[in-house]
Amino acid sequence: MFMPPVWLIVTLAVILILAIYVIITYNGLVSLRNRVNDQWSQIDVELKRRFDLIPNFVSTVKGYAKHESETLENVIKARNTYLSAGSKNEAMEADGELTNAISKLFALTEAYPELKANENFLDLQRQLEETENKISYARKFYNDVALRLNNKIDMFPSNIVAKIFKFQKQEFFKAQEAERENVKVEF
Repeated sequence: MFMPPVWLIVTLAVILILAIYVIITYNGLVSLRNRVNDQWSQIDVELKRRFDLIPNFVSTVKGYAKHESETLENVIKARNTYLSAGSKNEAMEADGELTNAISKLFALTEAYPELKANENFLDLQRQLEETENKISYARKFYNDVALRLNNKIDMFPSNIVAKIFKFQKQEFFKAQEAERENVKVEF
């Protein structure tokens, strides 16, 4: 009976273990990349919902706050900037600008008590606030998954597999400088 040499058995065992490790690590990286993409899609769904609400909200506010056209124009401009964004990074930046413009619009409406009595306005405001909360949650979850993927890409030994298969690190959603500032409304 033929018995292969010990070195051959050890070599084959090491190759098998390495192959299993590469397969498991690759599948883990693919799974995380897909979750990042899924979370980006979830953010995109909520942003589209917000974009659909914005024109109605702006129209309602415009009827009461005619001399606040600059704030209203900034909201529409920020919305259009997002819609024309070509990359995920541009979309993230434009989303920050839009979030800031909407928060200024919310602050502006505090000065118009008759607007706050309008049921259509109150319903739109509630829907926008709910959507903002969903966007905030989706951003947090996206960042959590992106962090897990980025850690796998950076950490040894999974970084070797990530380099071989050219996995890319993902950008995080970050608050824009304008979002970190207090909203200033002047009359």
